Amino acid sequence: MNAMYALERHHKIIELARADGRVDVAASAALFDVSGETIRRDLTTLERRGLLRRVHGGAIPVDRIAIEPTLADRERSYLAEKERIANAAILELDDAATVLIDAGTTTARFAALLPHDRELTVVTHALPVASALAGRPNLALHLIGGIVRGRTLAAVGPWANRELEDLQADIAFLGTNGVSTERGLTTPDVTEAAVKEAIVAAARRVVVIADHSKVGRDEFVSFAPIDAVDTLITDSDVDDELATEIETAGVQVIRA
Repeated sequence: MNAMYALERHHKIIELARADGRVDVAASAALFDVSGETIRRDLTTLERRGLLRRVHGGAIPVDRIAIEPTLADRERSYLAEKERIANAAILELDDAATVLIDAGTTTARFAALLPHDRELTVVTHALPVASALAGRPNLALHLIGGIVRGRTLAAVGPWANRELEDLQADIAFLGTNGVSTERGLTTPDVTEAAVKEAIVAAARRVVVIADHSKVGRDEFVSFAPIDAVDTLITDSDVDDELATEIETAGVQVIRA
């Protein structure tokens, strides 16, 4: 397809999304007589331009997006993908003795899979993670305090940031709302960004665990450059071009 046709296709995709409330990859591929991979690249391009937001199987126009998704909303999305990502993340523990676990639905699933047959020191500012691990006799659990955000059930603010400043963990498992080579790791909330930045600074190794919908997305606040990430674990639906960009930036990309 020539460049002009691609631009015309982008325009039509936006029109369809605004008229129908969403655009579907399979239906659009059939409509425009192109591959599903071509449509996924189109949607990624339009998301980068701030016109659409990628969702499972397609995209929705940005004017249909209200506010940051709630924890309950995120828990219902990409369940199989998050399970695969969490299982792959467990393999990255290696011989780590101290582990930082960020807030998030994928990190919470990872935490639930922590081994029972070895002793670990775990630090988290996420109430769901702490609740899941509190009864584990093989874990020394440290809960970071602060103001609890109702939307994420994560402790944020100066207290949390100060406590993290004193730590140096072997590895951090970090969630993110967006990851791109241009802006690194991003999230919608300033207070969440500050805590995530402190977690990155407090870890010798940083592993980001995020489903494919986060890859190529940019949110309001950047909290770490892409070169602060050692490994990105995502799922097999990730856009190949975006994954290659991140790998070229020096990040190991694991597709679960």
